[in-house]
Order: sequence, then structure tokens, then C-alpha cells
Amino acid sequence: MQITHPYNVVTELSDFDAVVRGYQRRIFRFLLSSTGDPDLAETLTQECFFKAYKARVGFRGQAQISTWLTTIAVNLVRDHYRSKRLHFWKRMQSDSLELADISEWLPDKGQTAEQRAVARAQIQAVSRAVARLSTAQRTVFLLRYVEEFDLKEIGESTGMTIGSIKSNLHCALEKVRKQVIGKKVAPV
Repeated sequence: MQITHPYNVVTELSDFDAVVRGYQRRIFRFLLSSTGDPDLAETLTQECFFKAYKARVGFRGQAQISTWLTTIAVNLVRDHYRSKRLHFWKRMQSDSLELADISEWLPDKGQTAEQRAVARAQIQAVSRAVARLSTAQRTVFLLRYVEEFDLKEIGESTGMTIGSIKSNLHCALEKVRKQVIGKKVAPV
């Protein structure tokens, strides 16, 4: 159940359990992609919804609930990486994301075992490349290609200008493609 009608925000936020059910997987998926650590992503997901619950009365519906929750999640990731635990989590990030943990996100569609193995290897390569991006580049990349946000939604969630988003996205794509397939991105 995805709740996306900002004009009915008061009703939607009054049933906060429905909000959690509707957006928990999406927020967790973004946080897992951002941190690479399932335990940290779970913790930050809970913190995101706790903060949203406390702030629900002040939510005026100027953005969609998904954008509002994603903004909270982006800020939690940003705050996390600014904290003293930064070095510990960066060291753990490369080891903590197991393929078994992300296999549920892979589309199956009747693929052979070999095709699934190739897809997992590609996801692992992209994940390693994304982990090496700057925080801004990683956030923009994940919001665009994992969460499928448009540029305006990314701007609302991150506070970045469209120009900054495009720049970070282009740099992120170039770095990921170069690391994954060794090719430079053609200018747009």
C-alpha cells in the first residue's frame, strides 16, 4: 500500500501504522543502499519513522509523504557519516552487504541460475562502485536509480539545486561506469 496523495495528509498521518507499512520497505531499501549495512539500515529506518511520528503534526503536506520521509532518511545518513562513527562504518561497509541479503531485491522472471549469478555479480560490482562515491553523489545516484525519484523530488529530499543534482549524478554515473565496465561516460 503506497500512500501518495498529499491533499489527504491529515487522514493519512492519523493512521501512522499505515504510513509505516506503506513506506518502510522503500526507506529501508534506500538506507541499505546508502550504508551497505543491513543492521544500520534497520536502525536508521526505525529512527526515520520515529522522527516522522514526532513531527507528523507539523507536516503541512507541501510535499508528498514519500518525499518527506526520504528527506528525513537522507538527513539521517548525512548525520551518520558526520558522526564519530564514520571511520568504523566505512570500514564495515565493504564487508557487511552480503549477496544473500540483497537477493530478494533481484527480479527473478524465470532466470536461469547462471543469469541470476551474473546479475548478482553485476549488483555487487555496482554496489562497490557506489560505496566509493562521495556522500552527495551516492545519495543522488541511489535516489535516482534505486528509488526512481525525478530531479525535482531529489531536490526536495536533499535541498540541492537541479544543477547540483545533475552535476553529482553525472559524476556518479561516470565513476560507477568506469569502475564497473571501464568506460568513460559520453557527455550529455
